[in-house]
Amino acid sequence: MMYMHPYLTNLIKKLAPKVGAKVVIEPEWGIAAQVIYKNGVVRSLRMYSLDLNHIASSDIAKDKDYAKFFMKKKGYPVAPGRTFFKDSWANTIKSNRKIPAGLQYAKRLNYPVIAKPNSQSQGAEVSLVYDARELRRAFLEIFKVDKVALIEKYLPGRDYRIVVLDGEIISAYERIALSVTGDGRRSILALLRQKQGDFIKKGRDTKINFIDSRIKLKLRREGYILGSILAKGEKIYLLDNANLSTGGDSVDVTRTIHPGFKKIAIDLTREMGLRISGVDIMVMEGDITKDPKRCKYYIIEINAAPGLDHYVTTGARQRKIVEAMYLKILKALGKKD
Repeated sequence: MMYMHPYLTNLIKKLAPKVGAKVVIEPEWGIAAQVIYKNGVVRSLRMYSLDLNHIASSDIAKDKDYAKFFMKKKGYPVAPGRTFFKDSWANTIKSNRKIPAGLQYAKRLNYPVIAKPNSQSQGAEVSLVYDARELRRAFLEIFKVDKVALIEKYLPGRDYRIVVLDGEIISAYERIALSVTGDGRRSILALLRQKQGDFIKKGRDTKINFIDSRIKLKLRREGYILGSILAKGEKIYLLDNANLSTGGDSVDVTRTIHPGFKKIAIDLTREMGLRISGVDIMVMEGDITKDPKRCKYYIIEINAAPGLDHYVTTGARQRKIVEAMYLKILKALGKKD
């Protein structure tokens, strides 16, 4: 049975002949592959990770807290935050930063705060929490998938992903959280199911989690349940993170992004020791088409293995952008070290 997200491996297989390479894909899951070049070079692919970035640089980018330390050290704005640990891990490293300490820290930051796993991706278990009870619940969910939780000050704005490859901007898009718009007849759950059906028709692998506790909690704050019927034209957001992998939408800004924000993403990628990255920027005042010197913004995180399988389904131009990017990557990977 093929893994549910074989997009990248299939694309690499399609493009490899153009650079004189062949691809061997592990058949059961379809997410691990080797690219074998005529000159003897062998490169590996697993999920979205390619042999383009150095391992240690990629690992630091994956660890949100480490990445924030280095980004802040280099002068980039980041949201105030701190890590807290699952009891077993806290005991191993002899730290007192367990759930009670996290609750005290959040109180000092002032609710609401963002709670998220330190080393997960694709918006997994990212929550906006409004009080100690919600935060305690968020900690427990995070510690099912990660031994480290990151608590950050909530600084809302417009969420952008900028993809950089070897000093060039490949794509830029605004990410908009999972939402539905009422028609006066169907329930929120029915609208979500329709949205899932639309994703399938577009070839987008996104799986909306209809029983996600974060959705239920957000609806409850707004006075709704999944069975509620929205008025015609009424729009409601169902998650607080805007990741495309959790059902978010995107608006392409590749042609309109300001050169200043381009430079920030390119410089940051290089300074974090990466060749390819997805730089996530939150713009609190202004937008990405404006000069960053006149905007208020911060770096959410930097992703060393940006998945573009959701982005590619948003249009023919986006598909061409992604294919051109990976063709360039294959050419770069084929060079001997």
